[in-house]
Amino acid sequence: DNQAKMQRSDCNLTGIVFTLQEQILEVNTGTMERPLEATRMEKSTSCFLMERKTRVKTSWKEIVLAKLRKSCSYSPRKLKNFVMDFLPVLRWLPKYQCKEYIWGDVMSGLVIGIILVPQAIAYSLLAGLKPIYSLYTSFFANIIYFLMGTSRHVSVGIFSLISLMVGQVVDRELILAGFDLNDDAPPVLGDGSLQSDSQSNTTVFNLTAGGMNAECGKECYAIGIATALTFVAGVYQVLMGVFRLGFVSMYLSESVLDGFATGASLTILTAQVKYLIGIKIPRSQGHGMLVITWINIFRNISQANICDVITSAICIVVLVAAKELGDRYKHKLKFPLPTELVVIVVATLVSHYGNLNEVYGSSVSGAIPTGFIAPEVPRFNLMLRVAVDALPLAVVSFVFTVSLSEMCAKKYAYTIRANQEMFAVGFCNIIPSFFHSFATSAALAKTLVKTSTGCQTQVSGVISAMVVLLVLLFLAPLFYSLQKCVLACIIIVSLRGALRKFRDVPARYHANKVDTVVWVVTMAASALISTEVGLLVGIVFSMICIIVRTQRPRTALLGQIQDTSFYEDDLEYENLSSIPKVKIFRFEAPLYYANRNYFLKSLYRLTGLDPNLEAARRKKYEKKEKQHMKKEDHTTANGLGGGDTTLQLVPKQIDFQTLIVDCSSISFLDTTGVNTLKEILKDYKELNISVLLACCNPAVIDSLKRGGYFGKDFGSMQEMLFYSIHNAVQFTSCGLCTATGLQIIFS
Repeated sequence: DNQAKMQRSDCNLTGIVFTLQEQILEVNTGTMERPLEATRMEKSTSCFLMERKTRVKTSWKEIVLAKLRKSCSYSPRKLKNFVMDFLPVLRWLPKYQCKEYIWGDVMSGLVIGIILVPQAIAYSLLAGLKPIYSLYTSFFANIIYFLMGTSRHVSVGIFSLISLMVGQVVDRELILAGFDLNDDAPPVLGDGSLQSDSQSNTTVFNLTAGGMNAECGKECYAIGIATALTFVAGVYQVLMGVFRLGFVSMYLSESVLDGFATGASLTILTAQVKYLIGIKIPRSQGHGMLVITWINIFRNISQANICDVITSAICIVVLVAAKELGDRYKHKLKFPLPTELVVIVVATLVSHYGNLNEVYGSSVSGAIPTGFIAPEVPRFNLMLRVAVDALPLAVVSFVFTVSLSEMCAKKYAYTIRANQEMFAVGFCNIIPSFFHSFATSAALAKTLVKTSTGCQTQVSGVISAMVVLLVLLFLAPLFYSLQKCVLACIIIVSLRGALRKFRDVPARYHANKVDTVVWVVTMAASALISTEVGLLVGIVFSMICIIVRTQRPRTALLGQIQDTSFYEDDLEYENLSSIPKVKIFRFEAPLYYANRNYFLKSLYRLTGLDPNLEAARRKKYEKKEKQHMKKEDHTTANGLGGGDTTLQLVPKQIDFQTLIVDCSSISFLDTTGVNTLKEILKDYKELNISVLLACCNPAVIDSLKRGGYFGKDFGSMQEMLFYSIHNAVQFTSCGLCTATGLQIIFS
């Protein structure tokens, strides 16, 4: 008791008496016997012991075997749950509240179906395919997602960005196969066969399928490439779902996705300009497509078709005005105006009765057959050619679908299953690829329209599919005279949202400069190089930014907030008190091999002391001292003594005796990080400076233990590791092992 009172008096810690010593013996747990110290208040006994839980180690073989037994076990109930999980429609459709949901689903389904038809026809230009294939894609995607999707509001179908990625692969393969991209393909008959024409592209390509050779024309080969690409992308997505690889989407940050979408939108806009003004220029492929296309546009601007230019100007004005009015008065409208459909109907009638194709040479859509073409298995030899291209397509399609699904689920308070979404979008690609369809994804614009028109469930997707089916069976031939410039106008106006991202750059830069740089780099790479390369560049650059930020993180010396037990950056806050003889260093990043040198340089710079240089300097002065003392006459009574010599030769005194490292922001240590801390512990100890660690998380403590930082028996752990900075400061001030009235003991 007397010893405790003396310690309390020296520390000026009121009301704390240290009376309890405990010995805890842990048997057969691999830890060694050691004394653990606790604290007790004068008036109430309160002991705080932080003892780590004993982890039960399980062999990875046992884990794998247990999972296999669970997966391979069979029961009727398990089979039922598997089927119902694979087809979520079986769970929610029997509970469908018809009176409450049917009106909203029908209205939203009709509106989306009406929007889908003109967009499907328009986006066929991006994919380099005939409009009939876009209609097939929209039909099958809605039906399959109705059966397998977990989101109630997402609109899955043809998407401009995915169509562009498909079109780039199709164009490249057509060129490699010897086709001329600027020639029109042979017209398609109602039964889906190709009609030969002396004026059309007559190049054929030999394909081997099932051991039989068949000659395939340009359109046949193009849709063959598209279906093979779609099938492989779907297989990738299903495999990602099987192996739980949805985490891949985490590497596509919001800045990367926005930059990718904006850069791709510039590419889409550039590809449609030639249709707007009615000129024929070679379709550029490969890197730099955007720049080359604009050069060709300006070179051939004198050949612009006046009829197409006037039609494009009128359509853009009407579409933009309608969109702006719709956005301004959307709270008063029960459903958005079907402006695209109205423009297409009017433009088709004008083109048909005005004979714009024959009189002015305006390019038109041509024949769109009715009905369905017989299913066909995607060709394996073409899959091998597009296997690499399918990977970014699969990732982008999945990421857009899941992100939109999560957005809708959060807004309307329900949950989705990301893994099932991956299966759903995967089969939305695999199954339709047998029916001459190409890749699909969720689309933001149509999803927003769907939610704003009262959609309640995916029954609305079935209604939309029925609208598309009506066009496929009966109305498709009516679009024969529709000008391509009108379709290009619809595509360009639909890019408004992505192109408006440029207006947000100042605000984005003000919010986060690094994210803005990532956005700019991804956008520029996607537009100026290619979409696939742009996506890869965005991901890599984003990861490099993260690495750089951990390599050169913020560092600071901390001061005490007056009359509190809290400490903050001395450069960021006013009126902080410095602790005599103590330096508190904070490193705001994991400590690992890549930032070790920066950690040491920052520590030495902020504390004003490099222990290695100081140790070398002291050795130098000691050597000089010895040489000086040899020359001195020790027998002279008035000569300099050893102490005086030391005072003359030793460098200036160090202004601190303890270094406290705030580890609250250090999330992990690798071997290099542990060795770095051991190095500074040793170097500062040679200068009689103590090094204390504070605020370490359990993972960091474990790394330090395994690395031998506390010695073999962890005997010095309690004098080197503290739960808070204030504990460490009080320990330093008192010179006691128990620093405050609340001491935490790590076991």
